[in-house]
Amino acid sequence: MRLLPDLDAGLLVNMAGVLVLVLLTVLVPVGLMSASLRRRRWSELVSWLGLLSMGLFSSLLVTTLLRDLVLIVLRITGLISPAIIHGSAMAVPLVALGVTLLGFVNARRLARVKQVDVPIAGLPPSLNGYAIAQVSDIHVGPTIKRPYLNAIVNRVNKLGADAIAITGDLVDGSVHRLSLHTQPLARLAAPDGVFFVTGNHEYYSGAEEWIAEVRRLGVTVLLNQHVLRRRDDATVMIAGVADYSAHHFNPGHKSDPRAAAGSARNAADVRILLAHQPRSAPEAAEAGFHLQLSGHTHGGQFFPWNLFVPLQQPFVAGLHRVRDMWVYISRGTGYWGPPKRFGAPSEITLVRLVPA
Repeated sequence: MRLLPDLDAGLLVNMAGVLVLVLLTVLVPVGLMSASLRRRRWSELVSWLGLLSMGLFSSLLVTTLLRDLVLIVLRITGLISPAIIHGSAMAVPLVALGVTLLGFVNARRLARVKQVDVPIAGLPPSLNGYAIAQVSDIHVGPTIKRPYLNAIVNRVNKLGADAIAITGDLVDGSVHRLSLHTQPLARLAAPDGVFFVTGNHEYYSGAEEWIAEVRRLGVTVLLNQHVLRRRDDATVMIAGVADYSAHHFNPGHKSDPRAAAGSARNAADVRILLAHQPRSAPEAAEAGFHLQLSGHTHGGQFFPWNLFVPLQQPFVAGLHRVRDMWVYISRGTGYWGPPKRFGAPSEITLVRLVPA
């Protein structure tokens, strides 16, 4: 209704345009349900088409809205013309397609390493440069499979970090369907260990089964728990909480940063919390942590949805301060839903402790 009449391209083009829009409309919910599609020869193709349609439909919606706003301004100022109306109607699908293709390339490429130095007051010299490699929100599932995860594991292992943290939303689907594709996790290796905390998507996919599977792969799962690691005369605590919303699925998994620190709070020189959602930060700061590592937001993944993240979370991405605690939010190492990233590149984060 907003674009086809202004294209003035004739009946056949209009009919083709309507058919394309109908197809997109049908495929979008298919993309949303792709994680639950039964395994059939065509199910993977349908998943890809549905999720790509979600991304394209989103860009069509946004560019159409932006065009309308521009046309309103031009009408008010008297600068509107038939050429502008026609040209802008042609530009919308081209821009939407271009953004979708660029977003696809950004999403499917291997995440780059982003180094983040976190200044800690009174950091013991033996912990200067202590490094944690963080991956988050990989979302192994309909379009992210074993080769994608394998490449991430290879890059993380090359960093030589002291510890590795997986801060939730590892999967979108059941253990039965995806265990083959999560096998590369068994190759992750770091001197002080590899750690995992649940994200909200684990609870959509069978959290108990995934916790058991991740442990089988040799990864330490931290459910309101901690471990202590020593460097000479200094001790670092790596703690983890279940997802902020976990208690809605399993009351026994209620996120509790204070319980994660336990009685060892004063025994550690530096206390680090792994928590999937940034909104765990106020409780983590109260519990005495120096640093929280989170994900969940994907940095918004692609415009304009990054503008809506602050409605639910205190931060979208990057390093921030909450009282006396730092919180770092990864933009994610994979993607959810549409294979599309625009303005929010994926990352593998190398977090280093440095003296304040």
